Amino acid sequence: MLSTDKLKNREVINIRDGRSLGFICDIEVNLEQGTIEGIVIPAGKRLFSFLGTKEDDQLIRWDRIRTIGDDVVLVDVESY
Repeated sequence: MLSTDKLKNREVINIRDGRSLGFICDIEVNLEQGTIEGIVIPAGKRLFSFLGTKEDDQLIRWDRIRTIGDDVVLVDVESY
């Protein structure tokens, strides 16, 4: 069994292009259904901005996750 603490801070790689999307900072959970909706990748720093805003964070839906490894999580998402 994998705890959410162990999932955080793993690098997320997009299998479509091999790019690193960042590191997991949070998990989104649907409390009404008791399911994990997805993983959250923080927004990258932008030009003229010191910090990304929470609204810019990327949610990767749980069904887009292909493999959870010891160090990385492989996902299949459209490039942005």
